[in-house]
Parts: sequence; C-alpha cells; structure tokens
Amino acid sequence: MPGEVPEGDSSRRTPSPALAAAAPKAWGGRDLLLFVAAVALALVVANVAVLVGYTALQSVAGWPTRPAALRENAFFLLALQLAFHGLVLGCIYLLVVVNYRQPFWAALRWGKPAADGVLRFLLGGVLLSLLVQLAPPVLPDREDFPLLRLFSSPEAAYALTAFAVLIAPFMEELIFRGVLFRFFENLVGVRFAVAGTAILFAGLHVPEYWGAWNHVLLILLVGVAFSLARGLTGSLAPSVVLHVAYNAGLMVAFFFETNQFRALGGCFAS
Repeated sequence: MPGEVPEGDSSRRTPSPALAAAAPKAWGGRDLLLFVAAVALALVVANVAVLVGYTALQSVAGWPTRPAALRENAFFLLALQLAFHGLVLGCIYLLVVVNYRQPFWAALRWGKPAADGVLRFLLGGVLLSLLVQLAPPVLPDREDFPLLRLFSSPEAAYALTAFAVLIAPFMEELIFRGVLFRFFENLVGVRFAVAGTAILFAGLHVPEYWGAWNHVLLILLVGVAFSLARGLTGSLAPSVVLHVAYNAGLMVAFFFETNQFRALGGCFAS
C-alpha cells in the first residue's frame, strides 16, 4: 500500500518506547550526585576495610605501629589509597559500562595520541615540574607539610614514588579529567569543566600541603594545565601523560636532592 513502510526497511521505523528508554541519558546532574555519593562511600569503606585488615594482621605480622598513629604511616596510607582507587574504578566502570552501556575508554574520551604527541606531552610535564620547582613563592609556605613527612625512610620514599608515577596520575586524571570533566562539560560547558576540575584537583591536595599555601597555589596552576590539555585536545590521554611526566620530574629531583632518599631528615626543617 502507498505510504506503508516495507517490512525489511528498519531505518524508517520509530523505535519502541522500551528501546528508547533502554540506555539512560548520560552525564546528567542526577548521576553526578550519585557518583559523588559513591566516591564518598568508597572512601569510608576503604578506610574501614584497611583498618580492619591492619588490626587483624598486626599481631600476626608483629607490626609495631599503633592504629592511632597510622595516619602518618606511608605504607598504611598507600594501602588505603589503593583500596579507595580500586573501589572508585569499579564505580566508574558501573557508571559507564553497566549504566550508560557505552565503551569504557570511548565514553571517557580516551584518544590515543600519536608518538610525537606523547613525546611533546612528556616534555611538557617535565618542563612543568621544573617551573614549579623554580617558581618564586608568592604565598606563605613551609617545608614540613604532611605529604613530605611521609617520606620518613628510603623504603617509604621508593613506595611513594612508585605510587606517584604509576598509579596516582592515571586514577586522578580518570576521576577529574575523565568522569567529572564529562559531567561538567555536558551540564555547563568546556570552560566550566576546565576551571571546575582544576579547582577540585587542587582541593584534593590541600590536606597533603596543609600550611604550605604556595604549594597549593602551584598545584592549582598545574591542575589548570592538565585541564586545559583535556579541554583543548578533547582527549583524556594528554592530561594523563602530562601528569605522569610531571610527577616523575618532581620525584627525580627529590631523589637527587636527598642523596637517593638517604638524606631525608634535612627536608623537614621549617
């Protein structure tokens, strides 16, 4: 009959309401609130799980550190970070793959850069670390902030360095320039996403640099650089490469300043 759609022509058929509602609208405000709540819950669960695990193993392993003093123990905090990041990674997977039904990397805008692009971002991250180390202070600062005090032994310094280069850049970029950037970009726009993720990134590091406000300012500027890389390229990969190179540059400089982490005591002078 004229006007009828042929049975084999599916391109002109209107999808059923059930199919249209199958995949929820991605990156909305409701899901942003749920993600923030899930991250907060993950932090609580990680704290409880690691503390319970430490308490259970303390007597067996003969660990001397009392539970009350664990907040200044580098290895305990690294275990806590690993547990927390693992839980957050699971939350992101559930959000993107299970809820949105999208490919994980494509949804988070991971675009594989060319080899020359990787080299440029690596050099950019190293240069950024040098600029941060040479920048004159403009705010009150100190050299005995909480993060630095975790470098209490060569073993702790090596463990923290490995975490700072191999794990923290990927997970922090995944959270800030991956998930949060996508939410902000979708809800408000790219400019807000750049500014918002940079500010939140700096806020994450405030407890580590408490009292060292010039360091906090520098972290904010570094966060702006990472967010700009994400916004200008439209890809998450450049900010990850920048972050890895930046952290590696800082750790290499600290390695030589402390005579291969053997002269850590001199770093804590106020």
